[in-house]
Amino acid sequence: MTDRQNERELESQLVKHVEKFLLELGHGFAYVGSQVQLLISDQEFFADLLFYNFKLRCFVVIELKATDFKPGYLGQLGMYMAAVDDLLAHPDDKPTIGLLLCKSKDSLVAEYALRTTSMPIGVSEWKTEIMESMPEEFASSLPSVELLEAELADERASEAQ
Repeated sequence: MTDRQNERELESQLVKHVEKFLLELGHGFAYVGSQVQLLISDQEFFADLLFYNFKLRCFVVIELKATDFKPGYLGQLGMYMAAVDDLLAHPDDKPTIGLLLCKSKDSLVAEYALRTTSMPIGVSEWKTEIMESMPEEFASSLPSVELLEAELADERASEAQ
């Protein structure tokens, strides 16, 4: 999964399987949407996933990448966060938090890249770290990465017929 179309498929499957789970968790999170349009000047940009946390009083932008971490992804996410702060957030809201989920990352490269920003951004690997860090009772409720990939392959095969 290396192109934008596959990232959208990954996002669609994550939303399908994870949205209900995240909403059930509560803890102040509200799902705002996927592919949320951000109109900046005359250009359209789309945040992959957008949440709002009522306890923290801020938006949370999640950017999904079906590739290895690249430092340039932080610039894209940072722009989305700034746009959400200006276009969607209430003046009393705290600054938007960003989470970049990549297929894999080099921790040292990510650390150096993150040193260049003061924005509240986290970088994680969606394939391993999310499942490994999740409490066991929740992890058992989610499909495995392998299952998601198999479902995506089945859907592609069905569409091709």
